[in-house]
Amino acid sequence: MRRVILAIVSTVVGLILLLTFKTHSTSGTGSPPAAIGTPSAGSASGASGSGGGSDAGGGTGTAGGGTGTAGATTVTGAAASTIYGPVQVQIMVKGGKVTAAKAVEYPQDTPRDSQINAFAIPVLDREAASVGSAAIDMVSGATYTSRGYITSLQSALDQAKIGA
Repeated sequence: MRRVILAIVSTVVGLILLLTFKTHSTSGTGSPPAAIGTPSAGSASGASGSGGGSDAGGGTGTAGGGTGTAGATTVTGAAASTIYGPVQVQIMVKGGKVTAAKAVEYPQDTPRDSQINAFAIPVLDREAASVGSAAIDMVSGATYTSRGYITSLQSALDQAKIGA
């Protein structure tokens, strides 16, 4: 009799946990993030390129240049190749510290790429700007994008001569 009661209670608890499970939501992050140099980022940038899918300063695997604006410098890292496409990061440096980071190129070819990166890229951008180095946490579910982001971020930091 005890085993039957234990089995029923365990089944009910398991069903309750299963039915109350909630996944993360991607609502509100459907559009790609704005470029660093846009007025919404708080400053105007003289960087070349439109802030769209790629940087006019270089193609895949090349590093973009840096541009200064009111004491701040914008540096674009080399594009890091991933199996889903290149990832390229642009940072804004002021006073030897990273003040902003933005992915200017990342995989968006499939709906799944867009869905994953609409969630992951803003998280990586915030993390990079707050930490100020390439020692940032990867985003679960976006491993390849995170690795490419960190590689390109390190390239930008090296160009800006930040860190060791």
